[in-house]
Amino acid sequence: MVVALIVACEAGFWVLLAIGLALRYVAKKPKASTAVLLCEPLLELVLFVTTVIDLRNGAQPDGKHGLAAVYIGYSAALGHRTIRWVDARVAHRFFDGPPPVKPPKYGMARTVHEWKTAARWVLAAVIAIALLQGAIWYVGDDDRIGSLRDWQQRMLFLIGINLVIALSYTLFPKRERSASHAR
Repeated sequence: MVVALIVACEAGFWVLLAIGLALRYVAKKPKASTAVLLCEPLLELVLFVTTVIDLRNGAQPDGKHGLAAVYIGYSAALGHRTIRWVDARVAHRFFDGPPPVKPPKYGMARTVHEWKTAARWVLAAVIAIALLQGAIWYVGDDDRIGSLRDWQQRMLFLIGINLVIALSYTLFPKRERSASHAR
């Protein structure tokens, strides 16, 4: 049931996004669009409550419970950015909006961009780790929480990867090639 709900939440995210963008650009109702897009966090709330109920009813904690926590973490930390990203591209491609702003390519601006991106992913992972820890405390049986601990380790790995990437841009900033080196 939890896996089906994760899939339904993901599908629901894109359906709400499509409805929200249609209201904004086709129906010219920006307030209604915003109201629809603000319903998206309700999907994560339903997923969270369903996962808790599943565990309370004695389900063996496994990968699907970990995946639910990761999905909620991603949606909480990166959902808004994903909506803005899609919105900018739809506006430009289909409704004569301005071209989407591209991330900086070089120098300190690129480094700052990479740190901001890393911070969002770290936040997503920390949210997932916290939800997983809550599930671990809730289950309370050390013999049953191995899968949840495995997901926490994956999230720590995700944090590490993002910090290494951001740090690499700090230590080795990408520089624009000069005309003499471009050949």
